[in-house]
Amino acid sequence: MKTVAVLVGSLRKDSINRKFAEALAKLAAGKLNFKFVEIGDLPLYNEDLWDNVPASVLRMKAEVEAADAVLFVTPEYNRMLSPALKNAADWGSRPYGKSSWLGKPSAVVGTTPGTTGSAAGQQSMKMLATILGTVQLGQPEVYFVWKPELFDATGTLVEPTAKAFLTSWVDAFANLIDAVAKEPVPA
Repeated sequence: MKTVAVLVGSLRKDSINRKFAEALAKLAAGKLNFKFVEIGDLPLYNEDLWDNVPASVLRMKAEVEAADAVLFVTPEYNRMLSPALKNAADWGSRPYGKSSWLGKPSAVVGTTPGTTGSAAGQQSMKMLATILGTVQLGQPEVYFVWKPELFDATGTLVEPTAKAFLTSWVDAFANLIDAVAKEPVPA
């Protein structure tokens, strides 16, 4: 089973994006193994820190590199991706020539309680993922409007239409990961 490094851009304890990612992990069980990567302990990117690399940076890079794919889960902050994801992306892309992202299959999802489902935040993350050199899942796109009533008390998605759609998304992501594994992108 392929492993997906999951980076959630909302760091707060009751993050709906974290809950959404955990619900996706339940839907993916048996197809993909979601491994949540801590990014809240990364210092702000500073080139000078490469002289004595923080352990949190080395851990994050190693976890991403060990995974078969990456899932970026972003809320929308001022119509952009979250600062935490941008910071993780910067650390993972360095030092020059040793990017942890290059050639990795990736997908971007997110949720908000508003009607746009983090669309603008996702678009900025997708642009960044292109620059990072990931192989992105283009379709289906997931702009999920967060409604607590779609989930049970354990955080499992129970609404049939949403569950069917997100299961098809999991299948599409798994297919992309398999396709890239068969035909890796040259570094």
